[in-house]
Amino acid sequence: MTRPAPRWALRTATTSYQVRLATGEGWAELTYWGPAVDEVVEPGPLEYDGPTPYETAADAAACEYAPFGVRHFRQLDLVAERDGGVRGTVWAFTSDELIEKDGTTELRLRFTDELQRLTATLCYRVRSTHDVVERWIELGNEGDTALRLEQVRSAAFNVPTPGGARLHYMHGRWAQEFQTEQAELRHGRFTLESRIGLTGLSQSPWLAVQPLDEPEGPTWSAGLAWTGSWAIDADADADAGLTRVGLGRVPIEAAIELAPGETFTTPVACGLYSGDGLAGAARAWHAYQRGLRRDVALPVVYNSWFATEFDVRADHQLELARTAAELGVETFVVDDGWFVGRNDDRGGLGDWEPDPAKFPGGFSAFVDQVRALGLGFGLWVEPEGVSPRSRLFAEHPDWVYQVPGRAMTTIRNQYVLNLARDDAAAWALETLDGLLSRYDISYLKWDMNRPMTERGAGADLDGRHVANYYRILEALRRDHPGVVLEGCAAGGGRVDLATAARCDVLWPSDNTGPLDRLTIQHGFLQAFSPHLMSSWVTDDAGIFDTSPRSLAFRFVSAMAGVLGIGADISKWDRERIEEAARWIELYRSVRDVVQLGEVHRHGDPRGPIYTVEYSKGGTLVLLTWRTGRTRGSATHVGRPARIRPRGVDRTAAYRRRDDGSRHSGAALAGAGLVPLPDDTADASVVILDRI
Repeated sequence: MTRPAPRWALRTATTSYQVRLATGEGWAELTYWGPAVDEVVEPGPLEYDGPTPYETAADAAACEYAPFGVRHFRQLDLVAERDGGVRGTVWAFTSDELIEKDGTTELRLRFTDELQRLTATLCYRVRSTHDVVERWIELGNEGDTALRLEQVRSAAFNVPTPGGARLHYMHGRWAQEFQTEQAELRHGRFTLESRIGLTGLSQSPWLAVQPLDEPEGPTWSAGLAWTGSWAIDADADADAGLTRVGLGRVPIEAAIELAPGETFTTPVACGLYSGDGLAGAARAWHAYQRGLRRDVALPVVYNSWFATEFDVRADHQLELARTAAELGVETFVVDDGWFVGRNDDRGGLGDWEPDPAKFPGGFSAFVDQVRALGLGFGLWVEPEGVSPRSRLFAEHPDWVYQVPGRAMTTIRNQYVLNLARDDAAAWALETLDGLLSRYDISYLKWDMNRPMTERGAGADLDGRHVANYYRILEALRRDHPGVVLEGCAAGGGRVDLATAARCDVLWPSDNTGPLDRLTIQHGFLQAFSPHLMSSWVTDDAGIFDTSPRSLAFRFVSAMAGVLGIGADISKWDRERIEEAARWIELYRSVRDVVQLGEVHRHGDPRGPIYTVEYSKGGTLVLLTWRTGRTRGSATHVGRPARIRPRGVDRTAAYRRRDDGSRHSGAALAGAGLVPLPDDTADASVVILDRI
C-alpha cells in the first residue's frame, strides 16, 4: 500500500503557501500559493500526476528546488560535481522539522544523495506580520573530496500562469535607475542578472509575475537578498500553465568549492502573493521591509557635495551648516573631499584621515562647531575605493583586485579593495570604527562607485567580498547603534533586500533633477519602502528632462521618502530660505506617516498629474505633482484633476490641515478632492486627519 505523500502548510499574514513531497520522495513541489485558507488544499492547483512521455516527471513538476539529476531538461537550481567522480544529484527525502515560535514558522526539509555524499536542507521561514516567504538552501559535503557547485540558486517560485505570463521588472543605468518595464512571456526564458560584483544599476533583483489574462489580478513577486553577482530566470510554459522563477547567486570567477565537512548556505530568496495587483505587491514588500528596519530616527540631512564638490574648507562648510540649521535641517554631512590627498577624483581614496589643510583648527573642533549649531554630524566614505596614488596602495598593493602580469583597470580613476581578504576587511572595519570612535559622528554614507575587474580566480571572491561587507555593516551597527548608515553605490547600485536589512536608508540615484527623479522614485517604490528612499532638494536641472520646476516641486518630490537638502544654500536668498524652512517644518510634522505609512500611487510620473498617498494612524498625506502641461487658460474648458484617496475609512470624517475643511471618508473615496486647484502651482501637499 502506497503511503500518502507528506504535505506542509505555511501561513503568512494573509496568504497560504503549501508544499508536498512528490511520489517517490525525490523532490518537494508547490501545490498552492494564494489567499489564506484554513485547510490543506488537496489536490492543489499546481499538482500534476499525469503522463510525461517525453520528459521526466520532475521536469513537469512545480519543483521547489531542482538539482541536475532529479530534473534534466528544464530550469535547474543546482549543478554539483564531486572531484573525480559523480556529476549531478539524485537525492531522497530523509526528514522534516517544523518550528513555530513567537509568530514565526520555520520549515526544514532534508534530502540526501548517498552516492554523491551531499546533504541538502530546503529552508522556509514565514511570519504572521507580513506576506513574504523567505527561502534558502543549506548544502553539506559529507564526502572526502571537494564538491564543485557550478550553479547554486537559493530557491524557485512556481506561479500559475495559464496562457502565459506578464513579467514586470526594473532596468536602468547610472542616473536613470528603477525604470519600470513589462514583457509578455508565453514560452521560453527571461533573465535578469548582474555580473559586476554588485547589485548593479542596469537591473534590479526583483520580478513580478501575473497571468496574461489578469493584468490587475493575482500577482506574485520575488526578490533576492544578495549584494554581489546574481541572476533571476523566469521560465514560462503557457501550455502547462506554469511560470517558474529561479533566483540566486552567480559564481563568476569559478565554481564554488565545498570542502569535506563544510556547509554552504545560499542567500535568502523572498517571494510573496498579492490579490491586489502590482500595487498590492508593492505594499506587501513595504510591510516586509518595515520589519527589517532598526528603531532609529532618520534625520533631515544636508549634504555638501553639490555646494562644494572637492573644495572642502572648514569655514565654507560652517557657513553652509549655519544656514542648514536655520532651515530646520537635523544632520550636516560632509561629502567627498574631506580627507588627505582628495582635491579631485584622482587621489585620496584609502587614506581616511581628515586633511589638516582643510581643517586648520583641527577636525574635532570643526565637528564640535557643527554640533554646537544643534546639528548631528555625518561623513561620506568609500571604503572599497583605492586611489592608485594613495598611501594605502603604496603600502598594500596586493590589497586591490588584480591579476599578476596583467594591466590593472581603473574606473573613475580608482581600484577596488579586495574585501574578500580578511586582512583588508579587518583594516576597513578598524578604519571606520576609528572614525566613529574618535569623532562625534551620527551619520555615515557608504558609497561604492565602480564594478569589479581583475578579480582573478580565487575561491569564491564574490561571496567572500559580500560576506565581509555585511560583517562590517553589522559590526558598525552593533558597536555604534546611534549612527545612521546610508547605502549608496554610484546611485542605486546597491539597492537590494540584504543591504536594506543592514543600512537604514538607501540612495536611489545621483540624478536629483526634479522630473527625472520622480520617475526613479516611482520605480523604487514599486519594490522598496519609502523609509529606505533618500531624496534631496538640489539645484540640478536633470539629465533627461530639464523642464524648469519650482522649489515647491523639488521639496514635495524629496518629501516622498527621507528628505534631504543638497543645494548650494549659501546662494539662496531670504525668500527661498524662508520657503524651504516652511517645507522642512511641514515634512517633519508628517515624517512618520510618509516613511512608515501605507503607500498608494495614483497615476504615473509620465502623465499630467501624479500623486503618491501615504496613510497611517488616521492621517493621510497626498503629495501631488503637475508633471505635464497646465489644464488650459480661461478661454478653454478644463475641469481640474481629482484624486480619490484609497487609504480613507469610508465611515469616518476627515479635516484638511491647510484650510480646515471637513470631508466624509465616503465623499473622499467616491468624489475625491482637487489637489492642484491653482493652474500656476506644479506641486502640493494635502494632509487629512481623521476626526
